[in-house]
Amino acid sequence: MKNKQIKKETAVVHKGYDSSVHHDSLSVPLYQTSTFAFSNAEQGEKRFAGEEGGNIYSRLGNPTVRVLEERMAELENGQSALAFGSGMAAVSAVLIHVTKTGDHVLCSRGIYGCTFGLLEMMDEKYNISHSFSAMSTEQEIEAAIRPETVCLYVETPINPTMEIVDLELVCKVARKHGLKVIVDNTFSSPYLQNPIDFGADYVLHSATKYINGHGDVIAGLLVGNDAEDMMNLRMTVQKDVGGIISPFDAWLIIRGLKTLHVRMDRHSENAAKLVSFLKSSPIVNKIYYPFDPDHPQYEIAKKQMKAGSGLISFTIHGGKEVAQYLMNALELIKIAVSLGDAETLIQHPATMTHSVIPEMEREKMGITHSLLRLSVGLEHSDDIMGDLQQAFAKVETHFAQSVQK
Repeated sequence: MKNKQIKKETAVVHKGYDSSVHHDSLSVPLYQTSTFAFSNAEQGEKRFAGEEGGNIYSRLGNPTVRVLEERMAELENGQSALAFGSGMAAVSAVLIHVTKTGDHVLCSRGIYGCTFGLLEMMDEKYNISHSFSAMSTEQEIEAAIRPETVCLYVETPINPTMEIVDLELVCKVARKHGLKVIVDNTFSSPYLQNPIDFGADYVLHSATKYINGHGDVIAGLLVGNDAEDMMNLRMTVQKDVGGIISPFDAWLIIRGLKTLHVRMDRHSENAAKLVSFLKSSPIVNKIYYPFDPDHPQYEIAKKQMKAGSGLISFTIHGGKEVAQYLMNALELIKIAVSLGDAETLIQHPATMTHSVIPEMEREKMGITHSLLRLSVGLEHSDDIMGDLQQAFAKVETHFAQSVQK
């Protein structure tokens, strides 16, 4: 089946690996080495000159890492992929690659807190500015583009408000103006959404999340639709800044990636059940989930996503005190940042993942103290709902008594 297009469910298991050149090992071997020996001095010279393929040094490439990169390029329908030591290393690399002093980055209305922090640092130190747009219409995007704009940086679904950005629309406007489009696809995974299919130039992931799926790796991945451009990025920014992934972490992700499709189906299935449950709670005010028919961008989500994924954000009646009391009342669900693990996790974005963002900016993004983000795990949905139910009951009792006092 070497020349046949295979399904994603098959690609996550097989793509990028030929056992016959690895001593017939069924499992991808772990090449836990920092450097590689040359047969002779002339071979070393040729490899450094780019005249001969082969391994040199694991910061420049590693056989285990290469399997992961080829597999991710296939899953995202891209031409090439690069693996990094963290999601933020991938974000940093692509932004350094496409910008220079005096440039401007146009961002979707909400972005990850550390991405915001990086953009603030780039503005302060290197005069690379940024601004935000809801990107809901062509006119709105056009109005936000400046003469110095070089790229559109998009999260969809947006962390943590679960807003959906129309990728087809964004890429259409970007092409008109000759701008690059970078999409953070962490919340969907390549199994549920492929931004390159809509015209994106780069797709990045915090591989810590759904890609790995087991909460034991910090890593990032970047996929591009231009192989030559990605090689240039590899041999400049990645090589010289050095935010590379270790072979062992790449090996763990390859192992986790094999079950991506199974896990994403279960995450999405559990999340859909929880949305219905949350709607019945008097404590819950609003629910934000892409595949909820009441979501304002539901039709866009259906157009570009296979399913809703496992992230639900919701607001409760009350502020930080009620939100924290609710989290502390949970027994099964863990209070932790991150997402995409087998365990269900809950966090308070305003004081955790997005606390670095000034309050006024957070409010504009819709990140209030009443907002909670739930990463739905792989447990039985009845047990997840049961834990939320008992916590809701404690909240009602506690704050009812407080009012009476």
